[in-house]
Parts: sequence; C-alpha cells; structure tokens
Amino acid sequence: MGGVVDEEGIARKFWIKFRNDSVVAMYTPFLVCLASGKLDSDAFLHCISQDVHFLKAFSQAYEIAEDCADDDEDKTAIRKMRKLAVEALRKRDDAVRDWGFDLPKEIPCNSATSKYTDFLLATASGKTATPFEKTKVAAYTLAAMAPYMRFYAFISNEIQTLLDPNDDSHKYKKWIDGYSSQSFEASALQNEDLLDKLSISLTGEELEILEKVYHQATKLEVDFFYAQPVVQQTIVPLSQVHDHAKYHLTVFCDFDMTCTPIDSSALLAEIAIVTAPKIDLSASETRLVRMSSTDLKNTWGVLSTQYTEELEKCMESIVPSETVEKFNYEGLCKALEQLSDFEKKANSRVVQSGVLKGLNLEDIKRAGQGLILQDGCTGFFQKILKNDNLKADVNVLSYCWCGDFIRSAFSSGDLGVVRVYSNELAYEESISTGEIIKKMESAMEKLQAFKDILKEGCSNDTEHLTVYIGGSIGDLLCLLEADIGIVIGSSPNLRRLGDQFGVSFVPLFSGLVKKQQQLIEGGSPNWKGLSGTLYTVSSWTEINAFILGS
Repeated sequence: MGGVVDEEGIARKFWIKFRNDSVVAMYTPFLVCLASGKLDSDAFLHCISQDVHFLKAFSQAYEIAEDCADDDEDKTAIRKMRKLAVEALRKRDDAVRDWGFDLPKEIPCNSATSKYTDFLLATASGKTATPFEKTKVAAYTLAAMAPYMRFYAFISNEIQTLLDPNDDSHKYKKWIDGYSSQSFEASALQNEDLLDKLSISLTGEELEILEKVYHQATKLEVDFFYAQPVVQQTIVPLSQVHDHAKYHLTVFCDFDMTCTPIDSSALLAEIAIVTAPKIDLSASETRLVRMSSTDLKNTWGVLSTQYTEELEKCMESIVPSETVEKFNYEGLCKALEQLSDFEKKANSRVVQSGVLKGLNLEDIKRAGQGLILQDGCTGFFQKILKNDNLKADVNVLSYCWCGDFIRSAFSSGDLGVVRVYSNELAYEESISTGEIIKKMESAMEKLQAFKDILKEGCSNDTEHLTVYIGGSIGDLLCLLEADIGIVIGSSPNLRRLGDQFGVSFVPLFSGLVKKQQQLIEGGSPNWKGLSGTLYTVSSWTEINAFILGS
C-alpha cells in the first residue's frame, strides 16, 4: 500500500513500523471529507496553500543535504530532488488552477506547518566538522522528509481505490491522481532509496536517532491533517460528532481473538497443564483429583482436534449451497441455532473430560494480568472510560469459560470498570471443580445479553448509540443489531457464513467516506438503518481513530 519499497531498506522498515500513525490520519475529518468529494472548497484551499511553505522548506533542506553528502553520486541525486521541489513550487499556481482553484497572494504559514518545517530545517542545519558527520546529517534530513512523501502516496492510493475511474465528478480527483501517479511514487522512492544508502554506514546509536527523526516527522504530518479547519458537518470522530445530550455511547466487545491474539480456552488449558502434578494423585492426597500434566496435554489435544473437525462439518451443514441474493436475517438465525447446539455439546465434553478441574483462581488471575491484549485495545478502552466529557460505557460479551480471567486481563490496564458478561468456572475454596457455569454459549444468548444491557441502561431522555466490536462467528447477531458493527480480524467462518446469508462487509474507511457523502447530501448523521452491513478493520488503531480521533 502506498508503493513498493526495498524490503531490506531502512525506509521500508520505518514505514511499516510507524504505518499506524498514517492510518490514524486517514480518519481525520479533513481526509474523510476530501475522499468523499464533499470537502468544503475553502478547507481544501487552506490546506493546499500550505504546500508553498513545505516546498520552500524542502528546497532548503535538500540544498543543505547536498552540501553534507560526501559522495558525488549522492550529491547529484539530492540535487535532482531539490530541482523537483523547486519546479513544483514554480508550477504551484498552475497546478492549483488545474484543480479548479486559485491560491491567495498572501499565504500565512499555520502553526502545524511551522512545526513540521521548523523541525525539518533544524534537523538539516546541524553544525558538523568531518565528512562522515556531514553524511549523517544528510541521512537525518532525508529521514525527516521521507514520511511526508510516503504518506501522500499512501493516502492518495487509498482514496483512489474508492473512486470510479470512469467518473470525473469527484471534486478533488485531479489532486488524488497527482499524488497517486507513477511520477510522484518515483520521487518518494528516490528519496527512500537514498535514505537507505546514506544509512548504511551509521552506527547503532545513530540509527536510533534516524528512527526517532522519521517517527517525529510522521507524527507532525498526522498533526498537520488534524489541524486542518473543517467547519462543515462530519461523520468523524464519532465521540465528538454524535449528540451527547440525546445519545449515550455504549460500546460492546468480544474478548477472544478481538481483544486477545489467542483464544482464552487454549490459555486456560495451558494453565491447567503447567500447574498439574507430574503424576496422578489419589483423592486422599488432594481435595480434587487431577490428571497428570501428560494426561491433560493428551486429553486437551484430543478435544481441540475434535472441536476443529466437527466445527468444519457443522459449517458445511449450515451454510447454504448458494449465496442468497439479499440479506436473509431469518436464515442466518436458523443457521446459528444449529451452531449453538454444536458449541454446547463441545463445552459439555470439556466439563466431562475434567481438564478444567483443579485450577487455582490465583493462577488464573495471574495469567489474566499477564495477558498482552491486541495492540491499541487497552489504550482505546482507557481513553473512553477516562473521558469525562464522553457519556460512554464498555461491555465485554464473551464465550470464555472464565469471567475471572477476563476481569483480571482488564484489571492490569486499570480497566476495572469494564463490565464483563461471560461463563464462569465453579470453585470450591478457590479451586475449580471443572464445572462451567454456562451463561453464554451461543450467538442468540449474546444477543439477549446485548438487549438486556441496553434495557437496563435506558432512560426517557437518552437513547443508546451502540457500537459492537467482534471477530468471531458468535458475534454476528450482535454486530448486526448494533448501530455500528465493526469486524476486527479475518475469521474465515464469520465471513463465510455472513457472505452466504447476504451480509455486506465494507472496509471501515470506505464506509465512512460513503457515509460522509450521505451526510452532506441528506443532512443526517444518523447511523440507524444499516441492517446487513458490517464494517471491517485490521487493527484497533482504526477503531480508535474512528471513534475517538487522535
């Protein structure tokens, strides 16, 4: 995305490492409105007018970098890039007129632009003595410019995929075409290739500085787009544009493979295996007879294999042979009812096997506290719950066998106020009996919990604006019931079942762009009436950017 860069190069590594920052910028009001083609002309003109200041700073920085480079070939390459920047500045007015606008004669530099250009020129103007040190400064200078160019290539290509190539009605298509062109991509690659070359001779400490320069430039670029004034009504960020007086934001979330990178059943089994005795103990030696660790491991292996094989058979039996032509909610519910029988039988086998017998509650809690959640998940919940201006709450609905495990996982992130609804293990004096107190084993039971929570929290003067975040097949009904259903991850069974019954899976960014178009054309930011449509994301970064912003 955004161009192909040498996989071994430092520029490529930095782009991958800090790409999430650029993803955040995609969800700014300015870029969502621009992508929709409905951005106010004054806002667009204000933004592109700042390019004059960027191009001037780039020209100066290239000139300094050329002087710092000690290789004639490098000097020539930098000189060419400087000439491109000077030429772009000279032709700026013509380019803007080609887009249908005229730049004002006086173009004040806004604070976000100044922060980036000041940082760039400060990086380039380091006083050095030896040729080697000059080469180092040249590398730092290119690292301060590379994110700017890569981001424009990235975001323009993202927007380009949403446009109809045969439709020229998009107001900003020429701007998008310019930054997604082969010539601009070539310029971005040229900068990155030279950065790779100049970084080869740097020490480990200097490479760390190079990385910090690149990351700081990336953050300043994101800040630039957040700082763009947008006076029109927008769809993002959700927490700021929804009516706080009318709606209470209620967030629901699955746990396994949504908040976590691994299924909790496997983690609980691992705790049982690790803490089990090496050999069988008789009933007289322990309050609850436990299998040996070897027997537990073997038993769990059999259960896991059986679950996987029978799940596939169940899916084959409930998925219709042909995809329906339109969303079929009733048919989906019937299929999920059959899947519910499978899940309940699987849970009964786990109880009968005894693999959960003898687990110590303290061991479970320690494992939960040590669990590393998906990148960005903890921070997202913290921001929601600590925002005093946002009327919101978070609820976790999960098939997990042990609610204590989930609560412990959130307690380590200072998220004790997250409400957890799941199954529970039965205990005798903090030792698991192996029984599961079954509260949530099916999509229908999840949906009922979803509705019960809303019913308990409703009042006469406020309504719920609901967001459900899930990644498993058991989340489908809640995802569809919520005002905004967000699918995270790539569960093949969720997609498989949803596709067959007419559920539409739309990438979140493209969905928001379309919603922004509808907002301007229809004048209503209402999220209701999205039956059968779910939004997909690859990370919590996108969810955070959509709901909370930067």
